Amino acid sequence: MFVPPRCPNRGCAQHTDPTPRFYWRKGFYRALCRPHPIPRFRCRFCRRGFSRQTFRMDYRDHRPDLNSRVFLSLATGLGLRQTARNVGLSNRCTELKVRKLARHARRLNLNLRHALPPNSRLQFDEFETFEGERNTRPLSVPMLIEMDSRYIIWSESATIRPRGRMSQARQRAIAKSEIRHGRRGDSSRRGSARTLRRGAAIAGELKVVTLFTDEKSTYPKLAREALGASRLKHLRTSSKRVRNVFNPLFPINNTEAMMRDHIGRLRRESWLVSKKRRYLDLGLQIWMAYRNYVRRRFNHDEQSSAQRLGFVDRRMSVGQLLTWRQDWGRESLHPLTRSSETVAGWMNRRRGGLLAA
Repeated sequence: MFVPPRCPNRGCAQHTDPTPRFYWRKGFYRALCRPHPIPRFRCRFCRRGFSRQTFRMDYRDHRPDLNSRVFLSLATGLGLRQTARNVGLSNRCTELKVRKLARHARRLNLNLRHALPPNSRLQFDEFETFEGERNTRPLSVPMLIEMDSRYIIWSESATIRPRGRMSQARQRAIAKSEIRHGRRGDSSRRGSARTLRRGAAIAGELKVVTLFTDEKSTYPKLAREALGASRLKHLRTSSKRVRNVFNPLFPINNTEAMMRDHIGRLRRESWLVSKKRRYLDLGLQIWMAYRNYVRRRFNHDEQSSAQRLGFVDRRMSVGQLLTWRQDWGRESLHPLTRSSETVAGWMNRRRGGLLAA
């Protein structure tokens, strides 16, 4: 039986510090998208009404039955227009649904992680793409992964200045772009630092943080600042080395290749390119959630990357990934719960079980 973990009214005291039985049960209603009745509740304190549906990710969706199909399409290489054709939605409705799914995926990616297990090793790298125009608006995409599980800790985009051969035609295009969008700055250093700090947030219990990167000159200082110089073991590999399975950076090179293949916005020759950088970041979050929690680590493996690190106890389906809202942080309901358990409660219970074992 569903038990609401809190009052969803943010102005109610029972939202942040709920007491047992803070609600009354007020019957149920039936929805066309659900085969079972949906229970209703009323808060004893603020008198606001709500239902189980209020806590679901598809709250107020007009077509919640299409969420899994849209998510899976975007995570496996299709673009917005083809996804809209496949599911029977307009381009605008598909775009808005994808934005909601991506923001949910971002919150879930942050909520479900906890301290990395001992002997975890990290790999960091950047690759380039662009927004809108290849020659005038390039982007850098830093990525941090856990090496053995292939879990993607974080990835985001950052603007960089155009570089390379500057023909007269390209110089004119850059000048025209700067008139329209302003002078393009270089934020790759800040983006890399933010990505490394995401790793530092879950590497706090590691006595030694082993980090593999290439030989870019800015990486040593960024790594020391984010991960701590005293416990950092930084191993560097030349980017000119052959990128085969014997390359120490093969795990992250392979992950980048998969990302380019599965995210249409990142393909080198594609009309699916993002017109704005923030929408590329949303696409990255969808694929990160799919790669970490839904997809097998390897084709011959039955476990997901997050399962290998102990972040979840089984591989999720897309439907489970999109079950409960995650905008209440770790006080949100856990995607795999069967008894209204929060993410924080699930983590505490699991940690207690490991300590007892």
